[in-house]
Amino acid sequence: MKVHPSQVVAGCMIIQDVMGKTNRPIIPKNTVVHPIHMRVLNQFKVGVVEVANRLSDGSAFIPEESMEDTEVEEHKEQESPESLSQLTFQEQYLEAVQAYKKWFEDWRGGTPVDISAVRKVMVPLLERAAQSNRDVFLLHHFSSKDDYYYHHSVAVGLLSGYIASKMNYSYGDWIQIGLAGVLSDSGMAKVEARIINKTGALREEEFNKIRKHPTYSYRYVEKTPLLTQNAKLAILQHHERLDGSGYPLGLQQGKIHSYSQIIAVSDMYHAMTSERTYRKKHSPFRVLEEIQKEQFGRFDHTVVQAFIKEMTNYSQGTKVKLSNNQQAAIVFVESSHPTRPMVQLEDQSIYALRDHHDLYIEEVLD
Repeated sequence: MKVHPSQVVAGCMIIQDVMGKTNRPIIPKNTVVHPIHMRVLNQFKVGVVEVANRLSDGSAFIPEESMEDTEVEEHKEQESPESLSQLTFQEQYLEAVQAYKKWFEDWRGGTPVDISAVRKVMVPLLERAAQSNRDVFLLHHFSSKDDYYYHHSVAVGLLSGYIASKMNYSYGDWIQIGLAGVLSDSGMAKVEARIINKTGALREEEFNKIRKHPTYSYRYVEKTPLLTQNAKLAILQHHERLDGSGYPLGLQQGKIHSYSQIIAVSDMYHAMTSERTYRKKHSPFRVLEEIQKEQFGRFDHTVVQAFIKEMTNYSQGTKVKLSNNQQAAIVFVESSHPTRPMVQLEDQSIYALRDHHDLYIEEVLD
């Protein structure tokens, strides 16, 4: 929706670049509004801002009346009823986050998991995500540190289903993998809120309680006929690692289901690219490199390669921001170095990022 800057509140999701007098945005799309952004909008005398109809926590955004909304109303009149009635991917995603938040509170109160309700919300979103890697790649933008766990579960489901679909699993299988991803952390509802929300380091006994959540998640879905046994195993094993260092059972390669490895990689990727109460988010490209290098031997190589391939599948000309704040365009992606393509800077110089280890892609701009 288009609103006047005076109606924007913290938590709003900006869905179109806010342009200044130059050809660069003063606030890029997919930004979660904080007080500093509200000051920028006022200082630059921006007339109209396009925001999602839900806040970053998934709740509905209902703008207050503004005395300066004439320009906004003129813009609204130009929009067709069709465009107003259709949810964007981001809005549909935020609705799913809000639904998950309610489910989680119900589970915390002792209500059993309703797989039918989860399917009703998630299957259409999984289908939509499978059609667009760009939306899936930007999921970390939508997350907020206050509601991280709700965002995380929905995002892990979408990432898992998306990657499985690209690995040529059948429709039924990748939907099951996506649903398993969504429900993999449902057992966190049985962990004390003070532990989940703790901002400091966990004590050993606290972490031991966290390590039980895959078992709790499995118990929630153990008897439902709407999930396959493979999906249930994926939920139970999504924190197992091939070298035996995972939990809750310390299983090793050969005893870990392939579905669980898809969820495991998706889980780690989203966790590291999202801002949390105790840790800053990291560049998706740096995270992919760490998964590729540092986690060798812990994750299934086939899954890791498929994940990296799909999450770096950008066409020639895609604009990016580098770690030195320069903007560039991707010129060529080498299959052997997918996170370090050749890029062309604004001064037309070309860099092969594989030869510049101190420089990396910070963010994709379009």
